[in-house]
Amino acid sequence: MVAHPSAELYGSDRMALESVRALVTRHRVVVALPTDGPLVAALQRAGAVVEIVPASVLRREALRPTGFLRFGADSARSLRPIHDVLRRHHVDALYVNTVVLPLWPVAGKAMGIPTLCHVHEAESISNPIVRAGFFAPLRCVDLAVFNSRVSASMVDVLPRRVVYNGVAGPPTPPAPPRPAIDSTLKLVQVGRLSARKGTDVAVRAVRLLADRGVPVHLTLVGDSFAGNEPFERALRTTAGDNVTFVGHRTEVWDSFAEADVALVPSRLEPFGNVAVEAMLCRRIVVASATEGLTEIVADGRTGVLVEPGNALALANAIQDVRENWSAVRTVVDAAHDEARHRFTLERYHRDVLECVDQLLRLHVRSAA
Repeated sequence: MVAHPSAELYGSDRMALESVRALVTRHRVVVALPTDGPLVAALQRAGAVVEIVPASVLRREALRPTGFLRFGADSARSLRPIHDVLRRHHVDALYVNTVVLPLWPVAGKAMGIPTLCHVHEAESISNPIVRAGFFAPLRCVDLAVFNSRVSASMVDVLPRRVVYNGVAGPPTPPAPPRPAIDSTLKLVQVGRLSARKGTDVAVRAVRLLADRGVPVHLTLVGDSFAGNEPFERALRTTAGDNVTFVGHRTEVWDSFAEADVALVPSRLEPFGNVAVEAMLCRRIVVASATEGLTEIVADGRTGVLVEPGNALALANAIQDVRENWSAVRTVVDAAHDEARHRFTLERYHRDVLECVDQLLRLHVRSAA
């Protein structure tokens, strides 16, 4: 059984789908989701059975005292549905995708089911008590898998493995960068409209460039999440005519193809699928030098890294890319080759199957 906290089709959702695509080649797979959504149909097409299990998901607000109390009350109601679905399907192994499903590892431990947690978070939690509580469910698993070295450094658990995400390339060979920029430089940012993703940083950088008379246009591909509406309203108020909001797009390849530069100005980013997607699409990446992005983008060789949260640094980097466009092709080629080598779906699928094999071996060994 694979437990996942969302039925949408963003980064960790897509990786859950790819994990399932690997697992169904050898196993019968049941996926437990807390709600219905577009991920359900994709999982069913991949060959998985989908169960809607109303289990609690640990959101950021639960890290506050009042939120924690509400989460505790919701959790008490979630234990029975989790126990029932695990027992009904006679689950042989449990694959918990992300650490924000704390009840699933606990249930797996209590029922003696071999349990793996695939961690996609690298939360910078300053309070040591809250931090310990956030990662406590990992103490219940037999194997922890992390999507980057930085996420693996967040907590001291053994055994562990680092498995970088795998990313499918565009369906057709990508067009090379424009030979020259003699008009507006087209920027794109793909992802949630949120402070975490640095959408506000990108908008401020574009305003700085516009004030300098540098012709740029930013397309924002993505939507907000429930409860984050004030951020989006402020963003739209701040953005000028050279920023376009197009909402969520299931496929991102056309968005990259239409752009010259892909921005990934995240403040926090355990991995960063969009950076790899842009590299595969032969678009220059300007990203924050934060967390997992530094494991994907090599500054000056496969992209450009700037200080997280610094709109001025981002604006300067974009202007520098525009003024030195002749050097972009070399960087883009190196980035494309590296992404194709390091972040293939074939390698990811193989690693996921190896992790489950390792999980089962560890469980047999501990039982003996």
